[in-house]
Amino acid sequence: MNHLPEPVRPTVVQLPDGTHVYAENLPAPYAGPQVVHQHIHQAAPDKTVQRMALGSGVGAGAVAAGVYFGPLLIGALTAIAANIAFLAFLALVLGWVVHTVVKSIGGDAGAAAVKNVRKARRRR
Repeated sequence: MNHLPEPVRPTVVQLPDGTHVYAENLPAPYAGPQVVHQHIHQAAPDKTVQRMALGSGVGAGAVAAGVYFGPLLIGALTAIAANIAFLAFLALVLGWVVHTVVKSIGGDAGAAAVKNVRKARRRR
């Protein structure tokens, strides 16, 4: 009883220059672009962009640039958003400080100013 698989018999191909090569390791011939039968939204987001770009006829260089610069752009936009959020928080804190100082030091005029600001905010 032989439980081993049958050995593969390689085919020998004669090349135009007269040399011989085993055909079992040759790459498959190019049969055109590969069609992926899968909905585009089932892929990861970066793969979705690649598939849309390649499907619309954009070259591989543009896809590679998108894959490289896409996360770079997201990182830059995130850093900008973080800076803006920090500046907004800083403006909020400074506004609170000014409000507190005017209310405590200003006496009657400061209290009247705070009261007027409250009224103006309620009207909005």
